[in-house]
Amino acid sequence: MSAAIRNVAAMGRTSIAIGVAALAVGLAAWAGQAVTQSSSFLPGFEDETPLQLAEIAGAERPVVVELFTSQGCSSCPPADALLDELADQPGLLALSFHVDYWDYIGWKDPFASAAYTQRQRDYARTLGLRYVYTPQIVVDGRKDLVGSHRRAVESAIKEAAKRKPTVDVKLVSGGDGRDGGTITLSAGDAPAEGAAVYLVMFDDDHETDVARGENGGRSIHNANVVREYRKLGTWTGEAMEFAIDMDAARSEGHGGCAVIVQAGTTGPVLGAAVLDLDGAS
Repeated sequence: MSAAIRNVAAMGRTSIAIGVAALAVGLAAWAGQAVTQSSSFLPGFEDETPLQLAEIAGAERPVVVELFTSQGCSSCPPADALLDELADQPGLLALSFHVDYWDYIGWKDPFASAAYTQRQRDYARTLGLRYVYTPQIVVDGRKDLVGSHRRAVESAIKEAAKRKPTVDVKLVSGGDGRDGGTITLSAGDAPAEGAAVYLVMFDDDHETDVARGENGGRSIHNANVVREYRKLGTWTGEAMEFAIDMDAARSEGHGGCAVIVQAGTTGPVLGAAVLDLDGAS
């Protein structure tokens, strides 16, 4: 075989390989698998000017900000840093949901759960997205943004803070020698499909030395890391009350407890409440 023919054959094999790789990426996106971008293609994360969110501190309910992230994703640390800032802002319920679809590339995220990945995929369906990706932030169940785009996230939070709650949610610790705690929901106008009532327990902070994967050799800080997430029931407009075991949450080292009420399963947030377990008696 001549050198020219060998070169053509090699080029053909290369083209086929590129085509197969592109097809694999397309199928992954279609199937709802991880689709990520290098942080160099995510303009906005480098903007480190202070957040301007003082006006939301007096909102009637916390704005819910959910970050879908992974310690195995090299684009996620800037979003993790932003979530850390948001966790300290009054008037916000900022949560880190660690997804598990990055675990296969060399580092198993110790906080990842298939349940959190499913929540993200449910959001993709609700919001009409073609795929899931990291880092992704969802604000109040209404809008998704790249998790490191500070100004876009800030703007979405301010817009969400203008909405009044549909249901008044109260989260009260036992205290005074009593065990557990209580969640109460007021009566109100519920959506036709009802609204899911979710209980979320989270840890304040975690520092992890990542040994392998895209972030190998880095120490990653995660704030408000979700450790328990479950549905308590469905609000249909009647007043409701739930008893919960906050003492067990404290004994497991969780720093916070939250309740999220949202239309359907992952629709717009209708009400929310959060309690600092470290400071609650």
